[in-house]
Amino acid sequence: MIPGQGVAMVLRQSIIGGPKAAFLSSIGNCAGILIWSVSSAIGLSAIFTESETAYLILKWSGVVFLTFVSAQTFLSLRKEFGKFDLENHVESTNWGSFRLGLITNLTNAKAAVYAVAFIPAFIPKETSLAIGIITLGAVWALISILWNIGLIWTVKKSSSYIQKPVVRRTLTAISAVGILGIAVGLALS
Repeated sequence: MIPGQGVAMVLRQSIIGGPKAAFLSSIGNCAGILIWSVSSAIGLSAIFTESETAYLILKWSGVVFLTFVSAQTFLSLRKEFGKFDLENHVESTNWGSFRLGLITNLTNAKAAVYAVAFIPAFIPKETSLAIGIITLGAVWALISILWNIGLIWTVKKSSSYIQKPVVRRTLTAISAVGILGIAVGLALS
């Protein structure tokens, strides 16, 4: 639920394409989550369970990446925040909206780190790694779509409020802290 590439895409689609485009993009994003999870379950995670060194390299790469994203987000607070363009709606196809969500997730390094390094760390040793990863991946996708539905509804109901620069700066700061929290959580796992 921490704002990142997927949330930015859903917000953008909500504002530019409307609720339907945002929902279809969210479905595409969830499909990407499931693809990452299944890929992790059928092989990527096996590499990391057999090689502690490979796992530690991936884990600390994720920590560094998330810390970097958090720092970038904090630094973006120095920039002036403008208004959303709520008057200009762009027509998009259903497939185009879905594809945007899918590609956004499949190119999201944070999603890869979660699926390959973070989720396997929470699978109990007595449970099948593959089944555990796919199950937690499905839970992740379900939580994601529910969260995105809430975001779409919120944007629709509060578009004039979120245009205010102070609100946008506050949301940006909260996301930076959240991303840093994930980096710390990964480092401590």
